[in-house]
Formats: sequence, C-alpha cells, structure tokens
Amino acid sequence: MTLPRVSPAEAGLNQDHLDRAGDLLKQAIDAGQISAASLTVSRHGSIGYARGFGKEHPDRDAVHADSIFLLASISKPISVLALVQLIERGRVVLNDPVQTYLPGFVGEHKERVLVRHLLSHTSGMPDMLPENIELRQRHTPMSGFVDAALKTPLLFEPETDFRYQSKGILLASEIVDRAVGKPFRNILQEELFGPLEMNRTALGLGGRAIDETVWCGADAEAEQSDYGPNSPYWRDAGHPWGGVHSTGPDLIRLLETMQQGGGRLFSASAVREMTRDQNGSLRAPWGLGWGFRDSRVWAYFGDLCSARTFGHTGATGTVAWADPETGVCCAVLTNEMVEEVLRRVSNVVASAVS
Repeated sequence: MTLPRVSPAEAGLNQDHLDRAGDLLKQAIDAGQISAASLTVSRHGSIGYARGFGKEHPDRDAVHADSIFLLASISKPISVLALVQLIERGRVVLNDPVQTYLPGFVGEHKERVLVRHLLSHTSGMPDMLPENIELRQRHTPMSGFVDAALKTPLLFEPETDFRYQSKGILLASEIVDRAVGKPFRNILQEELFGPLEMNRTALGLGGRAIDETVWCGADAEAEQSDYGPNSPYWRDAGHPWGGVHSTGPDLIRLLETMQQGGGRLFSASAVREMTRDQNGSLRAPWGLGWGFRDSRVWAYFGDLCSARTFGHTGATGTVAWADPETGVCCAVLTNEMVEEVLRRVSNVVASAVS
C-alpha cells in the first residue's frame, strides 16, 4: 500500500500544529525524558508529516522518519489481525470455545473461555505468566511460553471482569499458528506486512541486527540484561503481545487500511467488528485487539479525538491511533514510556485538522 507524502496543507492538516507536536518531542528529548522519537501523521490516505527526533542510540545516528522502533503492545492488535483473517476465511469462529482449537487449554472455567474473550481482555488469563522472568532468563522459545499459558489458572471467570492480559493474545496467535501450520512471524509477514508493503516491519528482528533499530531506554545505561528489551534474545523472540518492530510510516499504512474499510486485506464487516466495543456490559470499552479513546488502559490518544478513535499504546513509549471522524491517523514512537508526552502530542495532532 503506497501512501503519497504531501505537504500538511495538501493533507488537510495545519503545519503550525504539527510543528508544535514535533517541538513537544524535541522538548522531551532535551529534558532527558526520552532520547528518540518519530512522528507520522496522515489524513485521508496521504502522509502530511513524517519526522524523526533525537538519536537511535546515544552513540549512533540521528532518528529519521523511517527508523525502526520496538512497538511493544501495539503488537497486540497487529497479531489479532491474523486471527481475523482466519475468521473471514471460515476457519475460526469468535464464539467458539478456545478448547476447540487448543485442546490442551484445560482447568477451572476454561471451557467457558471463548476466542472473543482472548481479544477483548475478558478471558481471565493473566497479563504475564507467574514464571515470566524465569522463562526469559532461560531464553525459552515462544513454544515454552505457550505451554505455560495453556496450564496457568484463570484469574477470574470469563466475561465477568476486564483485566489487560498479554497471554490472551499469545493464545490467539497459537490458534493461528496451529490452523495455518506455519510460524506466526511468517504468517504476519506473508498475510499482512508483505501485502501492505510494510517493508521495515517484522515480528522479531526480521533478520536485522539490533543496531539497525532504536535503543529501548532514554540512555545508554538502560537495562542491558541478556533477557531484557535490548537483548538479542528478547528482540527476536517473536512474542506476539509485544515483539513487533516497525516504523511510523509502516504503521500508518496499516491504520489507513483500517480507515479505508480494510482495503484488499479485510472486509468492511471485519473492520466494523474489530472496532466495535465488545465489552458493553462490563463498561470497559475494547474492540478485537484495539483499544478506544475511552478505554480504561493504554488509551493515550489525547482528549480531542472522537469517541470512535481506535488504536493502541506500547510500554516502550509508543502510541498509534486512527480517528474515523476526522480521517486522521497518527503514530508517535519513542523509546521511553512518558504518558504525558504521548497524550500531549496526540492532543496537538488531533487539533491539526484544517
């Protein structure tokens, strides 16, 4: 999917507002809150702003618009897209029990967990496994995380509460993996990143060296364990809840596809279901993988977007959102989680509609 890069005015955006958003990122860098950032904004299919700020690493090159960041939890809705494709192809049903596809998923109340619950954070699965650190210290492959997730007890009965949970996304990706019979990272590449020409996006490093990506952390002394966010193991582990690397323009290609009704990859009905609140009775708005402006968690889309705005945030300091009311798509990628920076930049971008 090719998106033209035009002037802000040609995209229906206000240059002064976008420059102000960029200034906020530069100020955060000067204050030592972050050390790297990129901002990409589009409207109605045209990119009107794409810039990088700071350095990819304190000792390396400057960030540019196409610098590669670890997205963290923006990976979640991206991973869900692969499952939605199987739903469209008649191979998975949202209201089927998870046990239909993962018979090893056994334990109290697990027979009541539906595929839908995995995607809307209502399954009862934990965010992280009790043995998460131990698994990472051993450099366990994702198959080991899956085995542990299948056995871990639920925290609550399904659809009785909302609790943000990464392990539900892990199980959703395992459903796709088993149905297709390929590694999940390959499925995302073949079915999503390739067709959308997201050429600098991969689950894991995609054959790149870490030095070709932005360092996680605001300084060179950021956590450097052999299982942390800057380790070769974790960067290439392929964890579907947080392991996608991408750029601002690549993310905008994905968001614009959603805005345009799915393009060649999804039907309009699939996009409608993904961006519909699945948790009305719990008063915890969430779609299939996507959060909303008024979601309880990870909704750093600012105050000025419409209530229909969908997107996601990542703990490495990233946020991406799309507002169907204005046609604006925004990707703010940084290398340190500073909530106020993401919210303030999002507010300025949302107000840039001219």
